[in-house]
Amino acid sequence: MKSFTIFFLTFLFITHAFAQKPKPKPAPGLVVTYKNPVIAGDFADPSVILVGDTYYAAGTSSEWGPAYPIYSSKNLVDWEYVGPVFADLPEWTMGSFWAPELYFRNGTFYCYYTARRKSDKQSFIGVASTKDLKEGFTDHGVIIEWTKEAIDAFVVEDNGKLFITWKAYGLDKDRGIEILGAELAPDGLKVIGKEFSLIKAEPTGWESGGAEGQSIFKRGNYWYMLYSGNACCGANCDYQVGFARAEKLEGPWTKYAGNPSLFGDDSWKCPGHGTVVVTPDNRYFYLHHAYNGIDFTFAGRQGVLSELVWDEVSKWPAFRYGKTTPAQAEAPIGIGAVVNHNFSINYNKDTLKAPWVYDVSFPKPAFEVQNGALEIENTNRINTGNFLGLTVKKGSYTFTVEVTAKKDLSQNIIVYGDAKNAIGYGIRDNHISLWQVKDGVHEVIKTQEIPDKYKDIKLSLQSRYGRFYEFRWDVKGQKIDSLTSSVQIETPWLPRWDRAPRVGVNVSGNGSGKSEIKAVQMKYD
Repeated sequence: MKSFTIFFLTFLFITHAFAQKPKPKPAPGLVVTYKNPVIAGDFADPSVILVGDTYYAAGTSSEWGPAYPIYSSKNLVDWEYVGPVFADLPEWTMGSFWAPELYFRNGTFYCYYTARRKSDKQSFIGVASTKDLKEGFTDHGVIIEWTKEAIDAFVVEDNGKLFITWKAYGLDKDRGIEILGAELAPDGLKVIGKEFSLIKAEPTGWESGGAEGQSIFKRGNYWYMLYSGNACCGANCDYQVGFARAEKLEGPWTKYAGNPSLFGDDSWKCPGHGTVVVTPDNRYFYLHHAYNGIDFTFAGRQGVLSELVWDEVSKWPAFRYGKTTPAQAEAPIGIGAVVNHNFSINYNKDTLKAPWVYDVSFPKPAFEVQNGALEIENTNRINTGNFLGLTVKKGSYTFTVEVTAKKDLSQNIIVYGDAKNAIGYGIRDNHISLWQVKDGVHEVIKTQEIPDKYKDIKLSLQSRYGRFYEFRWDVKGQKIDSLTSSVQIETPWLPRWDRAPRVGVNVSGNGSGKSEIKAVQMKYD
């Protein structure tokens, strides 16, 4: 009996010791949390899919070309730019490049996208496909033309059949907004089934502004839908997210009694319109957009990540960190990295290409790199014409270019909302000018004459929160203390509804020459 007692006490001691043993710590350098945004800058309405071991995401480009940026990731946190869906815009389109939805089937990538049609300026849904994302997509034209507007496509497969869903009646004053669905052909390129209704927006409450941006997936016996309501964009936005579910795709659908299930706070404002993706370890993540609370509309709607968890009794999901988007959260695969968005290009020696965007309201600017400089042709004579811009990742940054002054040709750095709302700072011959275009009215704010000997000029813009700007000029290697070389200005009027300003360069004036931009640098604070 005594030996048994000793054995039993020893067993308890060993068991207790193992129970108290601390869990292994993560390997040195392993980051187990991530910070939102995971895709910084203006990246609204994100779609995400998992193909093999790689996630792909595409987002709205609004009035910017190339259309619909695509990113890739191995862990939903660290994303790399792949390229656009369309390097050249589809012939039938004119703008409003919204809500691209990626889908992958039988070795083919599909993109179902919203765009405004040239012939009637109405927004409808098109489809494009490719075998290789890096090669861009082949457009197949309009797939859904519905009354005055059809937007926000989302595609699912049910029992081997493809179905497309979309937001309808958003511009129809005679009836409420609905999310509709219909069967697609096996090749995914045309609608073959009669439309059916999934949900209707309520006339009051958080859905009174509509229901849109649906993401639909199957779990267990239910189809689930995340959808967004209220105003998506701009300083007065109040976007929110709700849940619905059904046992059959065609319905009837039941809305969650606790809606809205995700809404904004001081950290992330107006969250919504995203896609749910399931990781290999069966975790559910919602990649959606929201405005950063500090930069707000000046940096656009950014790509943020929120996790869903499940109540296995009620079979309803909830957001893991409550009803607001987490500023910091546990990483999907336990890995996260600090992304460096800074870059510097010296055109005399570097081959790096800047990810320029342009205003699709105008022809794509004619430019090339040669003779150690970025040369932009002065083919669009308006003050904001020939603009090449960068998507701003956050509101506080310094943007610098080095130029060689030209006669009769103004070379500018610009913060650009649209062609009728921008602010620029540039050199023409021996004059430095700060100017603005507000609601289409051009005004020169300040002009300064500089000595003729200064030809190689550095123009810089320091931004704070995307709203407060300091423009400055310098001459490399020379002191200019006797000259005032900086000016400060505030531009609260620049964001234009759904499109955040871009920062970049352009040429203007009566001359027919080309810019001579020697270097470009972007540095975030």
